[in-house]
Amino acid sequence: MADTAQADILKDYTVTDSGPSRKRLEIEVAADTVDERLRTSVDTILEEAELPGFRRGRVPKALVEKRFGSNIRNEARNQIVAEAYQQAIEKSGLKVIGDPFGTQLKDIELESGKPLKFGLDVEVQPEFDLPKLEGLELKKPILEVSDDRVDEELTKICLNEGTLESHDASEKGDYLTGNAKMVDADGNEHYNIEGAVVQCPPDGKQGMILGVMVDDLGKQLGLPKVGDSTTIKTKGPDQHEVEALRGKDLTVTFEVTAIDKIVPLDRAELVSRFSLENEDELKTRLRERLEQRSQIQQTTAMRQQVAKHLLENTEFELPERMTAQQAGRAMERRRMELMYRGMDEAEIENHVAQLRAASAAEARQNLKLFFVLNRVAEDMDVQVSENEARQRVAEMAFERGARPEQFFQELVQSGRIQSIFLQIREHKTLDAIIEKSTVKEVKAEDLQGELGEGVEPTA
Repeated sequence: MADTAQADILKDYTVTDSGPSRKRLEIEVAADTVDERLRTSVDTILEEAELPGFRRGRVPKALVEKRFGSNIRNEARNQIVAEAYQQAIEKSGLKVIGDPFGTQLKDIELESGKPLKFGLDVEVQPEFDLPKLEGLELKKPILEVSDDRVDEELTKICLNEGTLESHDASEKGDYLTGNAKMVDADGNEHYNIEGAVVQCPPDGKQGMILGVMVDDLGKQLGLPKVGDSTTIKTKGPDQHEVEALRGKDLTVTFEVTAIDKIVPLDRAELVSRFSLENEDELKTRLRERLEQRSQIQQTTAMRQQVAKHLLENTEFELPERMTAQQAGRAMERRRMELMYRGMDEAEIENHVAQLRAASAAEARQNLKLFFVLNRVAEDMDVQVSENEARQRVAEMAFERGARPEQFFQELVQSGRIQSIFLQIREHKTLDAIIEKSTVKEVKAEDLQGELGEGVEPTA
């Protein structure tokens, strides 16, 4: 129960278990606090309100309440809920992970003269004992940048920088643009997108449509022509961040409006575009970039070994199922990690779709690793500065050929910058353990198959 002598707006609260790593918070705010906040909200609007026939700040109170009543109550409600929630968390000592708000607030009503009572399910850090974090024996793969690898990278860049050539009929590997609509067996529409892009699977087998991997997309999609309409049947991934899609029989109707084939850019033109002397100079630049990536890959391999150690030697009860918030967080963390490793956007979205289709066991491993790394970071007091985040964004922007400041603002505006801070925090945590370990260089092939399924430090 709350200590009312120390409470500000919090009158009372209770905490109960609602499952592994989850708590139920029931919160109450007194009626006089509700009335006070409503009056404050009305007074604030009175000072700024402008309506036809009245000067600013001179609109009658009754008219303001009639005109802006819904906004007044919503603003007061949001403020009260946020403050009361924060006070309840501080008093209870709960270590909350993630944001509990959103859909849980939509049914909360604020009424004058009545106390505000509401409940929230919150995700909390589970309790467990950590394994040893010092003296681990790690293997660092020796990665050499061969001439063949440089040539492959050059071919890839020429493809990415290539031009689109329109066709009326499609072939394997072509990109189809069209209108895509996804509905479930009950007729509920989940997506209806104009300008959706689907690649005809190069191998004629697995492919992605509307973010969902379909094992036999090539067979179902076929090789349509412009104007053709095709129907794709699939099942919603159990780990999809949209809970309404999980396990549902889905039908995607795709009407083709355009077909494009990528014509690779000529190497000589690519050299000219980058203002270089010749192809050899371009390859030298690419080799330097690949060597930087190799360093990231070496570090990633060691981080994965630490992650495997943490997973295998930490025991606690996980939530029975991944929530939409947990799944969404996993997708965004994987996306940020792959961007950091230098993958292009098409490859990234393909990997994210594969993560959605991952087994429940893999999803639970990823969730477990998140909890463990969060706990280790807390124990080590790992902090991330804005300068570190900007440096990481600059590195990622370089790989994408984007301007760092513009890319940083894009991440902020899309709400994805927090994933960068989380990624850096986890990397710093893993690197702190690596620094206390014994590292031995080995051939890259000696590490293949050792890490196990689903071991991704930021997946």
